[in-house]
Amino acid sequence: MSKTNKPRRAETEAIAKARYIKGSDRKLNLLAEMIRGKLASRALIDLQFSRKRMALEVSKVLESAIANAENNHNLDVDRLVVKSATVGKTMTMRRFHARGRGRSAAVEKPFSNITIVVGEGGAEKHKTKKAAAEAKLKEGGKAKAKGAAKKTATKKPAAKKADATETKAGE
Repeated sequence: MSKTNKPRRAETEAIAKARYIKGSDRKLNLLAEMIRGKLASRALIDLQFSRKRMALEVSKVLESAIANAENNHNLDVDRLVVKSATVGKTMTMRRFHARGRGRSAAVEKPFSNITIVVGEGGAEKHKTKKAAAEAKLKEGGKAKAKGAAKKTATKKPAAKKADATETKAGE
């Protein structure tokens, strides 16, 4: 009696992993943060023009995830979005560096893992930064107008108070 495991990912998601990428997890996470939530095509362009060395490795993993989505799950490549990009720490090679007077210094060479999940999502859901900034500005404009109305209401009693103090001083 064998028990089958449920799939961990939804039918509209594909996954790709890379293990033992040379570099620290903190540096790799900067690249992962850069592509999270973006359209897959836009994320590939951003990685292509990134000046970081590990961007080539991340772009390979992203391309693999896109290929998995297309071939294994029959998803539309134009609508793929980077759902998540997680980074983990793996082994660290320890070496030593010879120093003066017969001493040595430790050198750590870290390696990292990355997992990228892409899923099908409408392009209309993912606004550009400019569109998001405009929407925020519109919301902020309404809030400022409400705040301005409150300020004028609070200033009037203060003005009456000032007039009252002037009359007392004039007496």
